[in-house]
Amino acid sequence: QVQLVESGGGLVQAGDSLRLSCTASGRTLKVWRMGWFRQAPGKDRLAVSTIRWNDGTAFYIDSVKGRFTISRDVAKNTVFLQMDNLKPEDTAVYYCALGEGPYGPWDYWGQGTQVTVSA
Repeated sequence: QVQLVESGGGLVQAGDSLRLSCTASGRTLKVWRMGWFRQAPGKDRLAVSTIRWNDGTAFYIDSVKGRFTISRDVAKNTVFLQMDNLKPEDTAVYYCALGEGPYGPWDYWGQGTQVTVSA
């Protein structure tokens, strides 16, 4: 069984920063990609940023480009999301996910961490 444990959410003001962390543990891991998703109340869950594990190639949605940075620590099976210049519209539950293959459904999900940005 693989577990993903997230941390780092919280309540901040617009313009502040937060850093989310997600560590994968369990059986021998096969990690091809990891990513961060978010779900705001009444909205669908959507991908915010993903990273390819072998070379760190990253993807961002347009609304977070230049403000969010995804990174990874391969030795610790940990992915980070540095979120700067946060905006109220970034408020959501943030989930990390792990994919054992290069595409298709994500195989494992974290429990989610709340990020709330006040105006």
